[in-house]
Amino acid sequence: MRDRDVRASVWRWLEVAHAGDPDTLMLDELGILNGATRIDIAVINGQIEGFELKSERDTLERLPAQRDLYNKVLDRISLVVAENHREAAEAMIPDWWGLAIASSGPDGVEVARERPPEMNPGLDAATLASLLWRDEALAVLERYGAARGVKSKPREALYERLAVALDLDMVRAEVRAALKARAGWRVDRRSQQCGG
Repeated sequence: MRDRDVRASVWRWLEVAHAGDPDTLMLDELGILNGATRIDIAVINGQIEGFELKSERDTLERLPAQRDLYNKVLDRISLVVAENHREAAEAMIPDWWGLAIASSGPDGVEVARERPPEMNPGLDAATLASLLWRDEALAVLERYGAARGVKSKPREALYERLAVALDLDMVRAEVRAALKARAGWRVDRRSQQCGG
């Protein structure tokens, strides 16, 4: 069982779960904290949900660092793991993460959800704001009248200002809207498959 087999199976499940929802954007490899790590699959609609995939051939070496960054940014997180990693992986993730087990079946890789994800209790507004490009962050600050003094500063200063000027739910909404509105960015795989 390879990563691409697990990914294809999760995509099939997500496409069924979000069929007919034009407000949902699904992406492979969403960069977190300016590319410090990437979540394998992101689903963006009224929240940002991430799916981290660990196939039989993967190791769990990077999972603790990934977990710590994902916990700052993603509203819900699910780990999809091959059976050989199950016990070790469960010990590494918080109870509020979702867990699904990937196994080889007669029709390819099958994914069975063990537990659904719960809402993240510890989002960090500044880290969440770092999903924005610099010009997006500045535009948000300008809309809220909070750009004064940071217009020429590095993007990290903009993210910090956003975290102070807006409450967490406002940051969440602005980030989701910006990710879905980006032109010329990553194409939603469903759009590609439909010829869009």
